[in-house]
Amino acid sequence: MQKNSLQEFRNVAIIAHVDHGKTTLVDAMLKYSKIFRENQSVGTLIMDSDPQERERGITILSKNTAIVYGNVKINIIDTPGHVDFSGEVERVLNMADGCLLVVDALDGPMPQTRYVLKTALENRLKPIVIINKIDRDNSNINNVINDIQDLFLELALDADQLDFPIIYASAKDGYSVENLSDTPKDMSPLFETILDSIPPPRNEYSGPFQMLVAALDYDNHIGQIAIGRVFRGQVNKGDWISVIDYKNEIKNYRAEHLFSFRDLARNDVDQVSAGDIGAISGLSDVRIGDTIASVEKPEPLERIHIEDPTVKVTIGVNTSPFSGREGAYASSRVLWERLQRELQINVGLRVERTGSPDEFLVSGRGELHLSVLMENMRREGMEFQVSKPEAVTNIINDKVYEPYELLIIDTKEEFIGPLTEELSSRLAVMTEMGANTDGYLKIIYRLPTRGLIGFRNFFLRITRGQGIMNTQFDSYEVMKGQVKSNRSGVLVAAESGTSVTYAIRNAQERAQTFVEPQVQVYEGMIVGMHNRERDMDFNICKKRQVTNMRKSTSEIVERLEPAIIFSLEEALDFVESDELIEITPLNIRMRKRILDSSGRYKKARNDSRASR
Repeated sequence: MQKNSLQEFRNVAIIAHVDHGKTTLVDAMLKYSKIFRENQSVGTLIMDSDPQERERGITILSKNTAIVYGNVKINIIDTPGHVDFSGEVERVLNMADGCLLVVDALDGPMPQTRYVLKTALENRLKPIVIINKIDRDNSNINNVINDIQDLFLELALDADQLDFPIIYASAKDGYSVENLSDTPKDMSPLFETILDSIPPPRNEYSGPFQMLVAALDYDNHIGQIAIGRVFRGQVNKGDWISVIDYKNEIKNYRAEHLFSFRDLARNDVDQVSAGDIGAISGLSDVRIGDTIASVEKPEPLERIHIEDPTVKVTIGVNTSPFSGREGAYASSRVLWERLQRELQINVGLRVERTGSPDEFLVSGRGELHLSVLMENMRREGMEFQVSKPEAVTNIINDKVYEPYELLIIDTKEEFIGPLTEELSSRLAVMTEMGANTDGYLKIIYRLPTRGLIGFRNFFLRITRGQGIMNTQFDSYEVMKGQVKSNRSGVLVAAESGTSVTYAIRNAQERAQTFVEPQVQVYEGMIVGMHNRERDMDFNICKKRQVTNMRKSTSEIVERLEPAIIFSLEEALDFVESDELIEITPLNIRMRKRILDSSGRYKKARNDSRASR
């Protein structure tokens, strides 16, 4: 069958470490293409449309758009840079023929730079290196180039991959240049390099239709929409097509609507052909990785490979005394259906049933990956409870293997001592140490994933925001050693009721409190933390004894320390294995698994006897 080279398309993925400027680069490319009016205010981070992406300042979901430059349509795929969302990168790179590797002019290649470049080279994408933020005063471009070349030498699969162009850019200021001596003008040098260096897609234009689903969307009027690259043939609106799932089972549907991407719009078209990235509606029960093919010759494409999860939690029905007060949904059936819907679009996630009908085991690529899912469910009006995150283990030849990761820290020398002391209790081993040009020290540790759980908050508190930490999956090794918990005991509400100022003030003489006055609490709820090892039951609802005697100090205002309010990520890091997090649309509460104090005492006594 004759293969045609489709000169009118270029399919490009933008990959980088987090905060190196991928989405800002897409902004600059969109603005240069004149898709906005001269007086239109579009702001920044145009592609980050999800509310959590805006709030967190990171890209969470891979998205695609298209720009027409000259007579060539350039399909652009914006990918996340955070390691927890690597599954989003893995699922979309098959749609591209080349990639733009964005590297910070000061930081140089970082852990996720290595990962995304390795994945791109394994997919045989043609790379273009973009050294971004060259307008920074302390940029170190020559060293960055040397580090990039070393990285390519290490990861390249053949000699051809060592030949890559370098573009220098300031995406924030909207320009790119081929040489540092060139006068900055606009983004045209980058577009010209894309046309010259990225090969056009080579697909079978005249064969039977074949498309791999890489993303899903939903429209209230037309239903589910499957998005992917057409690898062979073409499809017309109204054609009958076959969906081949992971079991190789085939279902036939009619292509009710076809879409092609351009600028920031999804345009209704009559035909989508090989080499282009398009979308099809009229399909139900389709998943990422499925093949859409012609009914005459339904041949499956190779499914998208996603690396295994490393962190797991249990998500279950809310069993607290406040269950049903703040959330619209609380049943196990609704919770299971919501998690199953998430599996259709979140390829890095795994969901399994447990021995309890009201709890489900959910595994992901990291704490942030799982917390984004929980926050989305919370905003949808659901209430549920979550356990402490744990590392995912594998059993090989009757031995338990656990994931190990590399932890890369950049911070001031004054913080190295307490960080190293904390990490040693988490089974970390220092493998490399060196000084950066900005006066910070760069240290690399190797430790099990279970040692990383809960470390991020400690790092932020110790460095007071003057440090950066990144992680990178390394390998699986036999589980050994015990991670020491440095968390002190907590104050547990001894009875249900309303917290009062008098009791909180008494508690703050020996502890830090987590609730403000006039807050509803229940027995077993965690309301504070003290500096002793054991947990302590405390009556946060105890009122001052009322008498008919007037005290000379009665008019003195009692001042309280502000309560510590935990975010979802902080709560995940804080809780222990005998505790749960109650998540509702209005509140995040921490509690003991066993709410009754006598029940906790009996369990502790039985566990002590069993360990003898």
